[in-house]
Order: sequence, then C-alpha cells, then structure tokens
Amino acid sequence: MFVERLWKSIKYEEVYLRAYETMSAARSGIGRYLEFYNSRRPHSALDGHTPNAFYFANLPALQQAA
Repeated sequence: MFVERLWKSIKYEEVYLRAYETMSAARSGIGRYLEFYNSRRPHSALDGHTPNAFYFANLPALQQAA
C-alpha cells in the first residue's frame, strides 16, 4: 500500500507535470522529487513531519530495540 501511494505521488506531483525528453532527465527529476518527498514534504501520516525528521527523531529507540 505504501509503495502505491508513493508512486501515485511521484506520478501526479512530478512525472505528469514535466515532459522528460531523455531517460537521464527523468532519472534526475525523479531523484530530486524523492529528495523533496523525504526531506521537505510534510506527511499527514507522520503528524505533519517529513519522513527524514520522523526517522531520525526515532532512531535512538530503533537502535535500542535491535
């Protein structure tokens, strides 16, 4: 389910808005979008936090559980 939501976001917020002329342009654009998605785009499922902020805030708890 997560992957389906991720691909929907990539398609509607990046791919469909740009007409990539080359595969390298697509790769670069999607890479930039994924950086934005993980570090600057707030997620409602994470209470408005970004995935990076949520992960790194919970990293000590994750390390202790291992």
